Amino acid sequence: MASRIWPLVKLVSKVTIAGGAVYVTYDSGLLGSSEQGSVVLEKAKVAVPPALEEWIKYFGLEVRMCKLLIWPITWYLGVRWTISSLSEAPTRASEYTSQGLQYVKDLIK
Repeated sequence: MASRIWPLVKLVSKVTIAGGAVYVTYDSGLLGSSEQGSVVLEKAKVAVPPALEEWIKYFGLEVRMCKLLIWPITWYLGVRWTISSLSEAPTRASEYTSQGLQYVKDLIK
């Protein structure tokens, strides 16, 4: 019984984490205009270094913080691609749905 439930628990956990990440991204304004993204980036530049220092002290790690905490002004290509894909997702879903419905209609004829 447990062997059948475990994959479902893993799937639900992954979907929950992914949904939470999308919600936080949307709620913080990263999916909005570039001005909103710039504001969020500035907030992250201020908030992340103290948080990292706190965790490093908590775990007792020694890490050289040279260029690790200096974020580039432009977004990385992977982040740009991800945000672009998320913003195009509703349009793509609509297109794929209409294509699927057309395919099913052609099969029924």
